[in-house]
Amino acid sequence: MPRIILLGTLDTKRAEILYIYNQLQHIATRFSTPLEITLIDCGRQAINDDAITISHTDLISKYASGDSTDLLTQPRGQVIELLISCVSKCVTELLRTTEVHGIIGAGGSGGTSLIAAVMRNAAPLGLPKLVVSTVASGDTGPMVGECDITLMYSIVDIAGTNRLLREVLGNAAGAIFGMASTYQHRLDERRTRSLQDKQREEKKTRVGITMFGVTTPCVDRVRRHLEENYSVEVYVFHATGHGGKAMERLVEDGCLDAILDITTTEICDLIAGGTMSCETSRLEMTLKRGIPNIISIGATDMVNFGPVDTVPRQYRDRKLLVHNPSVTLMRTSAAECREVGDFLLDKLNRFAQDQSMVEVWLPRGGVSIIGTVGSEFADADADAALADTLRSGLKGSKIRVVSDERDINDDGFALDIADRLMALVAKHSCSVIAS
Repeated sequence: MPRIILLGTLDTKRAEILYIYNQLQHIATRFSTPLEITLIDCGRQAINDDAITISHTDLISKYASGDSTDLLTQPRGQVIELLISCVSKCVTELLRTTEVHGIIGAGGSGGTSLIAAVMRNAAPLGLPKLVVSTVASGDTGPMVGECDITLMYSIVDIAGTNRLLREVLGNAAGAIFGMASTYQHRLDERRTRSLQDKQREEKKTRVGITMFGVTTPCVDRVRRHLEENYSVEVYVFHATGHGGKAMERLVEDGCLDAILDITTTEICDLIAGGTMSCETSRLEMTLKRGIPNIISIGATDMVNFGPVDTVPRQYRDRKLLVHNPSVTLMRTSAAECREVGDFLLDKLNRFAQDQSMVEVWLPRGGVSIIGTVGSEFADADADAALADTLRSGLKGSKIRVVSDERDINDDGFALDIADRLMALVAKHSCSVIAS
């Protein structure tokens, strides 16, 4: 029996949320499938309805700290933060005590920020999550973050149940029902797998790798080599700002055993104000965990912006490359490369739990497809500024620095960095057993 959590602010979206609720019940009846819906009222005011499983009053009384009785007099932003906290705690408790197969919600800008935050905070990666939103066609990065949240644009405002909105909400109900049913089926399959199959999968080393289009040849070669020669499961993360964050969340959750941080380009965007910036905490989690971790400087020769006419005015005279109609690349300067090096050094020196498990690899022949000699972004001085900053800054530490004359996409470089990671994995396994 699928179990679905339905989130909504019933004081403002009652008819629309109940329409999703009724559609879910209708779909379950049509397919003769028992269905359990937990409807959580996330609104600012208490609403009475027989469909509600966990009311506004329940949330506040059980999960709020301090005096939170009169939410109507408090600033809207403050109320949303309180409700995010309460609903996140509630959903976390539900997931701990009950097998849940999907979460769905619908809202405007405020409701979307609330519902999406709960999904990011409380729901594990892999659990189906869907939000019908009026702002799903805008900048969705803050909503989705590093999570697998599915967004569905409502087309019209979620205000009343006109014919078009009913179509959208009905599709959303069908989508989450299908996802939840499939997710439940996968869980059932895992439970019935043979012990031998489970042991075989658990023995695989889970390796996270960061990539960008301009480092894809390296990452593809690394992945193939690892999969063909070692017992591994490879997870490749697109370094778009959220990719690094997603990888580090999996590290935090204990879902990755080793990291090949080949492509650290997100740091360039953080420094120069690009569109694919990481957070300031980039690198910290993996270093704190002390797992095998090789860091390279892939695609640190570029900063990402949108269409060429959106490049900030102060950068208009810089070396720019129109990657496609939506992406313009700017070549990093020597000064920016030194800042990237300083950022890496700060993280390495402050957060490396086990320096013997960390290495820094510097491909001196170019850090991307377009950064090799004779290519559009070739700049030996800028590349040297980054490499020299790292080499001098790590002198005297236990972190090994490998300066390699090949470029990052060289076949031999890819094979060597892959084999070296697995050597660190073997060393780490021995130290764990010994302890």
